[in-house]
Amino acid sequence: MNIQYYRKEKGMTIQQLADAAELPKRTVEQAIARNTCSVKTAIKLADALGVTLDALCRDDPDKTE
Repeated sequence: MNIQYYRKEKGMTIQQLADAAELPKRTVEQAIARNTCSVKTAIKLADALGVTLDALCRDDPDKTE
């Protein structure tokens, strides 16, 4: 998952991302640390980051087009 990549690209803190995704900060931290999360969480994160679910989940974020 490319949560960290897109979070940093957008200049967001983990707390800002959690707030935008309406998720607990700990959920976002765990998704980043484990490099996995539920589909429901991934959708919320993708929406908050303004990227597609496909872009968020691909191994290489540059290969989304």
